[in-house]
Amino acid sequence: MPEGWEWDDTLFLGSAPYYRRGRLPYAPGLPDVLADALALDGRGRLLDVGCGPGTVALGLAHLFGDVVGVDPDGGMIAEAERQARGAGVSAKARWVRARAEELPLDLGTFTVAAFGQSFHWMERDLVASLVKDMLVPGGALLHIADLKTETRTADGLPHPAAPYAAISALTERYLGPVRRAGRGVLRHGTPGDEAAVLTRAGFAGPRRYVVPGGQELVRTPEDVAAWVFSLSFSAPHLFGGQRDAFEADLARLLREASPSGRFSERGPSTEVFVWDGPG
Repeated sequence: MPEGWEWDDTLFLGSAPYYRRGRLPYAPGLPDVLADALALDGRGRLLDVGCGPGTVALGLAHLFGDVVGVDPDGGMIAEAERQARGAGVSAKARWVRARAEELPLDLGTFTVAAFGQSFHWMERDLVASLVKDMLVPGGALLHIADLKTETRTADGLPHPAAPYAAISALTERYLGPVRRAGRGVLRHGTPGDEAAVLTRAGFAGPRRYVVPGGQELVRTPEDVAAWVFSLSFSAPHLFGGQRDAFEADLARLLREASPSGRFSERGPSTEVFVWDGPG
């Protein structure tokens, strides 16, 4: 886990209602790329580890016969259940409130295990070993994230870009310069080099896929505010009694940045690493 930090159950406390609206979507071609890469035929089982509100599991549900999402945040699990009902896939979706470190939880075996920007919060060596033992022969582990190396601008789009630098400065004014995370702080950020962790656990690969984004998105001030509250380092509970003041300042900042109440953005590309498991 991150150096000098211990997980606690307030990491994303209060963020669940904002997550799906605030976070930018994965690239729209992701399901097709994974279907081809893994020869998915609608009959396997998907385990979404650190599922949040079910973003990955629900986006890929049509490629599997059964999906299971695991997350330690009760709000995220409740939101995933709600989203599954709305998508009409409740019959084949199960949501379990638990830490990844508690696996296997008698959940059975899986064709694919996915981590959508969640692995860095876990005891990675332990979780990688546990998940490997839950994969069927020929199964795979997916590490899915926004492509961090691309530069995206709103050039040529009809509305201004959201003022992310100013939002960060405002958040820092309220919460301080050291990144907050639950009841603790992240002085050294979250760990990287998951390749070394997964190799140690016995996975082979990886195969890397980049699914292009770039689709035009229009965002409202409410969408941008939801993005702020969806993040671990600016989760709603961290503001305490200053939350109303922060929201007022944020609304003022966004209004000044775009009097029309619209922001333009391009969707990020998605980077996927496919790691082959046992067999």
